[in-house]
Amino acid sequence: MGNLERIEAAVRKKEEGNQLFKIVKYQRAGKKYDKAAEYVSEDVVFTDDDQKLVKTLRLSCWLNGAACSLKLNDFQEVIKLCSKVLDVESCNVKALYRRAQAYMKVAELHLAELDIKKALEVDPQNREVKSIQKNLKKLLAESNRRDAKLYTAMFSRMTNDASNAAKRLKTAED
Repeated sequence: MGNLERIEAAVRKKEEGNQLFKIVKYQRAGKKYDKAAEYVSEDVVFTDDDQKLVKTLRLSCWLNGAACSLKLNDFQEVIKLCSKVLDVESCNVKALYRRAQAYMKVAELHLAELDIKKALEVDPQNREVKSIQKNLKKLLAESNRRDAKLYTAMFSRMTNDASNAAKRLKTAED
């Protein structure tokens, strides 16, 4: 298959994926995006003229695949696909946003926070990113409250254990 045919096949598969996504067939759409990305994989040598188009197509397929994976609650796949995009374009707001969403779902709140901060540096007015930043702040507050309760309980047990041990020691000495 020649390069032009590969590009055309990738565009077709991507469009098929888009149609499936619209009718909520996320699993099948994701497979179409994967296939499209394979047609224009980094292993294939494209001319300089085609490079920009191929790169854009590949990134678009990965981002669309990540959107499907988000809908399917496959958060590790979202993280993987968005990380691929960010390896190529480190300031891609969509990839940062989607990966932050996935990190939040797998309780990697610190990593989500880093992605959100970077996305807002690039696009400070992005409403979606600002929205998940608010959600993240709530999750962080809840997490901090849970941690505080856990540590309080742990330290009170340790204090009680130490106190009981001291009493036993004193009783044994008497």
